[in-house]
Amino acid sequence: MDIKNRTVLVLGAWGLVGNAVTRKLIKEEPKKIVVTSLRKEEAENYVEQLKNDYPHLPDDYFVPWWGNIFVRNEFIDENRFALLSDPEKRRVLMSDTMEEMTTEMLQGSSIYQLVATHLPDIIIDCINSATGIAYQDVYTTYRTIKKTIDTNPKPEALIEETEKLLCTLYIPQLIRHIQILYNSMSISKTKIYVKIGTSGTGGMGLNIPYTHSEEKPSRVLISKSSVAGAHTMLLFLMGRTPDGAITKEIKPTAAIAWKKIEFGEIKKGGQPIYLENIGVEDSVPLNDHFSLKPEKEFKRTDNILKSVFIDTGENGTFSRGEFEAITAQGQMEYVTPEEIASDVIYEIKGGNTGHDIINALDNATLEPTYRAGFLQHSATEKLEELEKLHDIDSVAFELLGPPRLSKLLFEIYLLKKLRQRMKEIYNESPEEISQEAFELIKSDSKLRNEIISIGIPILFPDGKNIFRGNTIKIPPYRGENELEITPEKIDLWAHDGWVDLRVSNIKVWQKRLKKIVEDAESIPAYDTSSLHVRNKKYWNNFEQIDIGKVVGWIFIDEEKGVRMKA
Repeated sequence: MDIKNRTVLVLGAWGLVGNAVTRKLIKEEPKKIVVTSLRKEEAENYVEQLKNDYPHLPDDYFVPWWGNIFVRNEFIDENRFALLSDPEKRRVLMSDTMEEMTTEMLQGSSIYQLVATHLPDIIIDCINSATGIAYQDVYTTYRTIKKTIDTNPKPEALIEETEKLLCTLYIPQLIRHIQILYNSMSISKTKIYVKIGTSGTGGMGLNIPYTHSEEKPSRVLISKSSVAGAHTMLLFLMGRTPDGAITKEIKPTAAIAWKKIEFGEIKKGGQPIYLENIGVEDSVPLNDHFSLKPEKEFKRTDNILKSVFIDTGENGTFSRGEFEAITAQGQMEYVTPEEIASDVIYEIKGGNTGHDIINALDNATLEPTYRAGFLQHSATEKLEELEKLHDIDSVAFELLGPPRLSKLLFEIYLLKKLRQRMKEIYNESPEEISQEAFELIKSDSKLRNEIISIGIPILFPDGKNIFRGNTIKIPPYRGENELEITPEKIDLWAHDGWVDLRVSNIKVWQKRLKKIVEDAESIPAYDTSSLHVRNKKYWNNFEQIDIGKVVGWIFIDEEKGVRMKA
């Protein structure tokens, strides 16, 4: 797409790649660039720097924003450790990640607020999401819980540490992030989303010598690769969702360098490293036990570690020796942020760099085949043949899911038992059909018991009683066995997984079956092209009802569950 006069949101713009992307964007003449970073001073300082470097641009051309995009908006400036240490905020954080997503959760999230405020046409995500999530380090949380169990097994302490563990789990955080991002972009009509991903190991394998502990490779490092892989697959699904933003991912498999080379203070976690004064007399004997913490703290001087360094942005500050080692041929080697930025711009403008992971997965996955499509007819014919041989109808077992699938299959099956043809169903009284369906359920104990035995309740026409078995799929268990009943909840449960014999639901079926017939009959008889799939022949000229075809149509037409790509 053309970037000119478009609003572009660059997530992580202060970082190494984000910096290069922002500058590459300018010559494409977007309408404005929203520049984001985790910290306020980073975003504001970078915007001031950009204004100085590009004084010809309007004063409001670069818009700063800062905060944590993985939490709700009220927490964007808060330290994660502080959030986890506050019982009330920790439970909000836990709920925001683990509960079913609500409108309040979506609209309260920081990423939603950001996207809804600026309505970007293009989002370029340069945040190292996998690192941010994986380096919360579930293994350290586990060790804390284990120690708590061993030394202080009080309920209060265990509850606190368990809640922290739930807040640290990687995949729920990632799933919620993608849910919120997708919905935010859909509502704001974002056209394209490009992610700068990571392999987690700079392109190296499990033999990577750069690690975070004596374990090689460390589980924390491999967790980053795991999260990065899961992230890619979720973006792969997002890219296969109709009417969503075009989704791309550039995944560098090398170290990324560099931002600057100079002499100055060496910092760790944003803080200077103070030199400690260790004299010869301060040697420590190695006896039976070794303490990770010294018995007495050594004196720290006011001198700060200074040296020549290369700043590789969020990837770290390296000495000459470290940089030479990691970029040596046969090690991580490296790629420049400008090369990544060029790929990003080229992909947005419709070019094909060959580096889009989502496109690569599309091309590499095994698609539906001609042979399987041909054999599908043979399989359904054999199933139908066996149904007749054994005098039984194969409707639903509730093994595929969701329960709504089973509910819909049994409902159209009941209608088929009562009226053989679609037109007969929608041309008759819904009240009569509702009552006849109820009488059929009451008289046919085999059918009734099959439905309820797979976990699908049957709602009476009056909406006040049900047939049910020992197990039901809807409503799902959410920690409580007793649920309040309201008319709204009955409607929700009936929609999601109850065979609904109410007149209102019969009317819904009549409307959808009428639409199926009208859509097919609207196809001119002379149009024998490949344009149409669900024509009158597909529906057996409406002389019989294939229940699976009908429910497939519902999932495509009503629930927008159509497959986007082959």
